[in-house]
Amino acid sequence: MFEVRGYCPLCISKCGSISTVEDGRLTRVRPDREHPTGGTFCIKGRAAPELVHSDRRLLHPLMRTRPKGDADPGWRRITWDEALAFAAERMRASAEAHGAQSVVFGVTTPSGTAVADAFGWIHRLAHAFGSPNVLFATENCNWHKDYASALTFGAGIGSPDFDRTGCMLFWGFNPSTTWPAYARAAMEAKRRGARLIVVDPRQAGLASAADQWLPVRPGSDGILALAIAGQMIENNWFDHDFVARWSNGPLLVRADNGRFMTVERSTPAGMRRFPMVWDSERGRAVAYDPSLGDYLDEPPVSPALFGDLILQDQGHPVPCRPAFEHFAVRCALYPPERAAGCCGIPAHQIRETARLLHESGPVSYFHWAGICQQADATQIGRAIGLLYALTGSLDAPGGNVRFAAPPLNDITGLELLPPDRLEMTLGRSERPLGPPAKGWVTSRDFARAVLASEPYPVRGLVSFGANPLLTKPNTPTLVPALKALDFYIHADMFLNPTAEYADLVLPVASPWERTGLAAGFQLGERGSDWLQLRHAVLPPLGESRSDTAIVFALAERLGLGEHFFNGDQRSGVREVIARTGVSLEDLERHPEGLSLGLKTSYRSYLRDGFRTPTRRVEIYSELLLEAGLSPLPDFESESLPSSDAYPLRLTTAKWPQYCHSQQHALPTLRGKLPEPVVELHPDTAMQQGIHEGDWISIHSAVGTMHARASMTTKIASDTVCAQYGWWESCSRLDLPAYDLDRFNYNRLIDDDNFDSASGSNAMRGYPCSITRDVPT
Repeated sequence: MFEVRGYCPLCISKCGSISTVEDGRLTRVRPDREHPTGGTFCIKGRAAPELVHSDRRLLHPLMRTRPKGDADPGWRRITWDEALAFAAERMRASAEAHGAQSVVFGVTTPSGTAVADAFGWIHRLAHAFGSPNVLFATENCNWHKDYASALTFGAGIGSPDFDRTGCMLFWGFNPSTTWPAYARAAMEAKRRGARLIVVDPRQAGLASAADQWLPVRPGSDGILALAIAGQMIENNWFDHDFVARWSNGPLLVRADNGRFMTVERSTPAGMRRFPMVWDSERGRAVAYDPSLGDYLDEPPVSPALFGDLILQDQGHPVPCRPAFEHFAVRCALYPPERAAGCCGIPAHQIRETARLLHESGPVSYFHWAGICQQADATQIGRAIGLLYALTGSLDAPGGNVRFAAPPLNDITGLELLPPDRLEMTLGRSERPLGPPAKGWVTSRDFARAVLASEPYPVRGLVSFGANPLLTKPNTPTLVPALKALDFYIHADMFLNPTAEYADLVLPVASPWERTGLAAGFQLGERGSDWLQLRHAVLPPLGESRSDTAIVFALAERLGLGEHFFNGDQRSGVREVIARTGVSLEDLERHPEGLSLGLKTSYRSYLRDGFRTPTRRVEIYSELLLEAGLSPLPDFESESLPSSDAYPLRLTTAKWPQYCHSQQHALPTLRGKLPEPVVELHPDTAMQQGIHEGDWISIHSAVGTMHARASMTTKIASDTVCAQYGWWESCSRLDLPAYDLDRFNYNRLIDDDNFDSASGSNAMRGYPCSITRDVPT
């Protein structure tokens, strides 16, 4: 028997762990209490031995022998040499006939799987091959906290400073099931006296300990955020100095075209136009230079946040007012009484939440899937971000901080793409501010390119672990597209419904059979500067290989070895960590990880401003305006209204036992949650004659799914919460097997309702109804 320190790689929490091996088998994984994230450990991590040694694992390359669509693909075991030769030949042929962009590379989420070990290398393979297209569901996962927030802050939202925070706002984020290390840190802050606000349709996890639990009606989050912000503005419960000095709220906005009011000034580089603010002390307009992040007039300038003005532009009078007043007017559309009717939150609770944010700072916040899986995800994220900006806590001690993290070299290889190739990413012309700007494409755009050659033909897919038939909305064109491909190569630990359409399946080693690198564990100063090389505790079972090894082998076969250190993975790791000053050998000698002793600099904007067009927090976004979208959060038109036929609101969430469509076949986990359930309020159930444990049908205008009823008073009576990701068979059910027609949550959701900026799907807030199934 021996033990190895490391971290659990199954999700973003990366909880410090100790793995026990006996007689060549992984027998136990437990928390490493000395690790920055080792204080907690979820049931999925503890079930790792069942994952590693499952008899359902793929252990050899398999080739399809029967047509796609047959109930039995006729998998035939082949050698790795045959598999790599097939993959390389098909990829080359597609590139020669249709261009490298005709091959799409797929990857599953690094936040909820262990593909983080190879995430950068998979992108590098796509880019070295010449394809800008990576099929990645970021729009429904991390996009809005990590990237779309740049529209407001110039960067991701950062991490809560749990050690110093006075108030935590968790919105659509339940760390008890999605980020155990965060849940522990939040509870420690709560015990220290910090206040907690949770916005979630369910009183689950930390919501049970919240000072304010706001069970928002799914789909109305943006209105609630504006209503709370409106109360903070109306009562002067906001950081006036931060808003005036570090937001673009003072910039004057023209009434005629919605653009910033500008004035022409002479500069060493020639005549330029600069946005303007109104100096309330001097009683005149002054110019602001975004490149300097300062005013062109002599200080001090007292920028006004309110006031209707008429200024001259080339001899013509132009009405204008500060951007912040535009925001305040937008918030005032939702006084607490009106917002209560929209959101299901009592007016007094909206007022008390605003007061709590004002009185209990510094404030930290976090939002995740509950926001990004909505049809207005970009504007909802903006509304919550602007609400947070009012607190003035951004990048301050106790607020949301960008803690110093180990500096890594970027190996995704965007520079390897031919010039202008990134501009060809599927969906780029429709969503220039969304994921396609980074080469990430949706299932909808992928299927359109396969079936209609729009905007160009896509003929091949090389995917690592993704399962879009279970993790994306009902896309009627997706299965026909998978069938129509010239080739589909899928790498994974297990077969899944999407992989059933593959031509070639490659077996992937489990995370305990390969190394992995984590640089920064996103938890406070100590966790964020932690650098760790996770060691393999077992050799790969069967003929399985790590995702990284598969990428490197494919690169060699494609003649791209020079971009992959000629097949030397250790040299690749050395390149990644080169800037840290830590050697690979140092990391190998310290499997527990190393602290780099980095120090975080708070309020870095005092030195550098924000990485936005105005170098300030963008209350008013001209980037969105130029893209044909609202420069301010706008929720006046309801995208998915309820009706008599569908009076309830549908939402979903993660349960502790499973993550997405994974782990359902592990005996320990399946024993604890053997069947899909739907949570509903007892009053709602009574109206339909539904009792605890009944099989019920959930209906939408798109389709139907079935699940067991689970009664709870910790959910609003107009909301139902169903589980997603079910597909494996289960002998404990009174039905022979799960299938995609009966138990797939995504059959309730179509792909026609999505966020115009990011492509995020309306997977929450969908109108629905319920009925009791009639026993047969």
